[in-house]
Amino acid sequence: MTAPDLSQALVPLPGQERYVRKRFWQKVKRTLGRVPFVDQAIAAYYAAVDPSTPRAARLVLMAALAYFVMPADVVPDIVAVFGFSDDAAVLFMAMNALGPHIKKTHLQRAQAYLNSEV
Repeated sequence: MTAPDLSQALVPLPGQERYVRKRFWQKVKRTLGRVPFVDQAIAAYYAAVDPSTPRAARLVLMAALAYFVMPADVVPDIVAVFGFSDDAAVLFMAMNALGPHIKKTHLQRAQAYLNSEV
């Protein structure tokens, strides 16, 4: 048995980054106060659009953010309590794997954004 080829996991879906860039901030504004991990999602977004973040890390983060932004996923976001649990799991897996690429500046920018929205 040969090992699976994971290189395709890093290939972005056509239009994925454009989709995330177009819908991310709308989703953040709609979920403020309802999603406890929105600060982490914002930090991941800043890391994903940062040119100094390695390309492979940016692609994985964009894929996780696309899952967060998509209106239809495994557990619909309208389901009380559990609606965002799958989104959180996907995002946290990506962030744990790519932790060193999510820099203090990304976290600070996320916090600054949240402070400006309060």
